[in-house]
Amino acid sequence: MPNGCGCCLTSKDLTVLEDQLTHMAMCCRAAQYQAAQFQDPQLKQVAAQVAQHHRSHYDALCAFLNGCQ
Repeated sequence: MPNGCGCCLTSKDLTVLEDQLTHMAMCCRAAQYQAAQFQDPQLKQVAAQVAQHHRSHYDALCAFLNGCQ
């Protein structure tokens, strides 16, 4: 499917990307949950950083896909 950004994504590509978005969102939620459960400030910080890492990748992929519309 050609579009304005020069991307040419097939339906299989979109399925894989959808699965990846779901996976990143689940990882982010799991890390956020763990951050809330930890009592140790260092562990809490590491889990929060992991959540932010997954969130930034999720956001980047969403931005890419939005640019391909």
